[in-house]
Amino acid sequence: MGIEYASIVDHPLDEVFAWHTRPGAMRRLVPPWQPMRVVAETQSLADGVAILGLPAGLRWIARHDPAGYDPPYQFVDALSSDGLLTLPPRIIGWWRHTHRFSDAGDDTTRVCDEVDTTVPGKALRSTFAYRHRQLADDLAAHRDAAQAGAGPLVVAMTGSSGLVGTALTAFLTTGGHRVIRLVRRDPGNADERRWDPSDPAPDLLDGVDAVVHLAGGSIAGRFTEAHRVAIRESRIEPTRRLAELAAASGSRLSAFVSASAVGIYGYDRGDALLCEDSARGEGFLADVVADWEAATAPAADAGLRTVAVRTGIVQAAAGGTLKLLRPLFAAGLGGRLGSGRQWLSWIGIDDLLDVYYRAVYDTRLSGPVNAVGPNPVRNSEYTKVLARTLHRPALLPVPSIGPRILLGEQGARELAEADQRVVPTKLQAIGHRFRHQTVDDALAHQLGRDPAPGVL
Repeated sequence: MGIEYASIVDHPLDEVFAWHTRPGAMRRLVPPWQPMRVVAETQSLADGVAILGLPAGLRWIARHDPAGYDPPYQFVDALSSDGLLTLPPRIIGWWRHTHRFSDAGDDTTRVCDEVDTTVPGKALRSTFAYRHRQLADDLAAHRDAAQAGAGPLVVAMTGSSGLVGTALTAFLTTGGHRVIRLVRRDPGNADERRWDPSDPAPDLLDGVDAVVHLAGGSIAGRFTEAHRVAIRESRIEPTRRLAELAAASGSRLSAFVSASAVGIYGYDRGDALLCEDSARGEGFLADVVADWEAATAPAADAGLRTVAVRTGIVQAAAGGTLKLLRPLFAAGLGGRLGSGRQWLSWIGIDDLLDVYYRAVYDTRLSGPVNAVGPNPVRNSEYTKVLARTLHRPALLPVPSIGPRILLGEQGARELAEADQRVVPTKLQAIGHRFRHQTVDDALAHQLGRDPAPGVL
């Protein structure tokens, strides 16, 4: 039993192997639909130990075998145990994973995963299709950066523990960059610095090449007065203070990249195509985002290249809207919202990481940048695609009263029923490469239905 899965990656052997040795590699390879998370990555592919968290507090221990370590051609890990919480996974039997790499000519590499296990190969194929695509796409993004002249960077990041921040940190570190996490607690290691949003330390950004500012309270929830205040207070003033510090931080700092949102276009724009130059819309969220972007002005006024990443609805199985919708649709209870005519401007999470990455190194980008997929869809089409991806029907429309109960009148209007047809005009103008051109592809990749090429 088990599986052997191989593909050709369009990158040199040494590069491909080196990618696997860097922090973040395991986090980039664990499929988001699986009920596991990375607790600790290995410190060495030769003889280290990696730990995955499973439901109910269980642990999966992957111990690397020194006898199988042959860089840049091979490394091996096997299921092990260390304490009571690691014993149940071993009930499945055994797991020995041999990672093989070989020169395929013309600066390409054959990547082959051989797993000897009691788990049937059919059950594993989607996992390895996902892993091989992640590897190829991440390496391609890093090659784009290198060809643009980007060397190793030091990036300071707020919000690094969130859905996007966790993934972006892993993505950057596998590319050879250093991420300094700006945290609100005492630092735990040399790659963390304590950040007080209301009064950041003068030396907070010392030695930093770029700032990525992701922090902000969740907008999900009933739009009560307290919730609206929390949304504003977690964004406006902390952004202004950080931008002021960036403006005063000297010549090494080359970019200030801040999160933003397509909410700036308002909640009811119909069929109008919305690009970065489109007029802002109306509503609470439009007001918040406008003020949020205005708060970056101190950095821009000081001559620092400043980018506001106007993010659409992120497609990520591990969090956000898709995480909430997946169990509903998997049970066959999903369907369009209201009329289903409203436009949904989506983006796959890995495409969002690429946008942030490009915003950091590409000097052609400044000001607002729409971080959305190139092909927005109506809500009715999105729900059909999600149901089809999960092999379920989408027969039960969700009445408008549902979102109003959960989010309140304003929340339902500006979040659940928002109608925005946003396009990534600036990114397309510079030839940015999207991993997922369609929502079908983005959902298939996130939910383990990816038809990525590979041989068994």
